[in-house]
Amino acid sequence: MIDLRDLVREDGQHLFAWRREPEVNRWMCDQPPETQAVHERWLDGLLADPDRRGWIITRSGSPAGFLMLSGLTNCNRRAEWGWYIGDPDARGRGVGRAAQALGLDKAFDELGLEKVWAEVLAENEAALKAQGAAGFRREGYLRSHALKDGEFRDVVLLAILAEEWRARRASVRKSLAGSHLIAA
Repeated sequence: MIDLRDLVREDGQHLFAWRREPEVNRWMCDQPPETQAVHERWLDGLLADPDRRGWIITRSGSPAGFLMLSGLTNCNRRAEWGWYIGDPDARGRGVGRAAQALGLDKAFDELGLEKVWAEVLAENEAALKAQGAAGFRREGYLRSHALKDGEFRDVVLLAILAEEWRARRASVRKSLAGSHLIAA
């Protein structure tokens, strides 16, 4: 089963290793932390910041990835979202789809957001497909927006509204429960 649990300081080692793993890093808009000290400063800032919240994606109780919302104190009730599957054994098994559904429930039901949006590198077809399956819609295209490995990359802006998630939530969750990825 897939679940989300609150991020704690002890998760720092997983995050540091995952962010430096080439298959995760290649799809991130930013660069991985250069050192453990840089990573720890970022983690301390995240854990202390009321504007951001992070969760560890678990698969059968073991850490498998990370999901984060930023902009939680925005008066417009919208937040930026980002996630990745860090454990190579968890990729391609529906873990990301399940984590998205659980994360959208948290965003809209628990945190009361109206909109969740994301920036995705344009060539990241897997993420675009996964987020599209959750109901995210394309809202924009930013040319040469992210400098990654010395090359400017295009970025697709995606978003989903609370009412859009509520309209598809039951069917998405039913499919995930039928695949034994989340509890019914």
